[in-house]
Amino acid sequence: MPEVVSAGERHGISSSSPFEEVESALCFGGTQLTLAHDSSVTGTRMRLSVYLPPAAKSGPVPVVYYLSGLTCTEENFTVKAGAQRMAAETGLMIVAPDTSPRGDGVANAPDYDLGQGAGFYVDSVMEPWSKHFKMYSYVSEELPALIAENFPVKTEAVGIFGHSMGGHGALTLALRHPELFKSVSAFAPIVAPSQVPWGRKAFSAYLGPDEASWQEHDACHLLRERSFSSQILVDQGDADPFLEEQLQTWRLVAVLKETGQSAKVRMQHGYDHSYFFIATFIDDHLRHHARILKAL
Repeated sequence: MPEVVSAGERHGISSSSPFEEVESALCFGGTQLTLAHDSSVTGTRMRLSVYLPPAAKSGPVPVVYYLSGLTCTEENFTVKAGAQRMAAETGLMIVAPDTSPRGDGVANAPDYDLGQGAGFYVDSVMEPWSKHFKMYSYVSEELPALIAENFPVKTEAVGIFGHSMGGHGALTLALRHPELFKSVSAFAPIVAPSQVPWGRKAFSAYLGPDEASWQEHDACHLLRERSFSSQILVDQGDADPFLEEQLQTWRLVAVLKETGQSAKVRMQHGYDHSYFFIATFIDDHLRHHARILKAL
């Protein structure tokens, strides 16, 4: 009888890997995986998707992390964005984690913008959230280390991007960890969460009443204190129903002009906040990351 191996093992995931293969599928010559593992940071079972491009079969490849928005899991981007074709063409591995810890015993709220599905990529210090809601450390420390240990990635060529709440996470994590993330982009990001209802609600719950502590998770504030080594790409639809109240892209544009940070902010006429918007411009974002990361 021939030996039967999983898709993960075919791409170098050993049987001793901490990742459990939930699903796998061949896609544009590469492999789309859904994985699960026990996180020591969140204290929960975490799920993520990983796209391995064909180039990963022959050696290490650059990797980009995608952070999703409110209410999403790892599945939304994986099945709706249409990223795999361009990832295969550019030789990029894509890792898309869930947006929060989940499960029995994990704190939650009845509102869509707090609790499970709404981790906001911060480490909570307030009860009842502080036990599990540690998405900042999960994305900046634990997950990249596990990916580097178990997949053929170029650890010097790592990027990050995201949508809405995940766009906020991508911008702030890149600005705070330039030693790890060398490229960054965002779709419709919450650029100044300390100034808008979504962010103020989440930061009050997770970080507490001291608004000074919120600034370390606010991209507009961070850009006044530090720069990013490569160009930042942001796409925003001008028909986005959240633009005026929650996203306020004009704040980011003002800070970029003030600081001189290299960036391209594109207002896309007629586009909304949906994955139809993301799918339209995903190729541009992956080319942006590939151009920067493959030059390293």
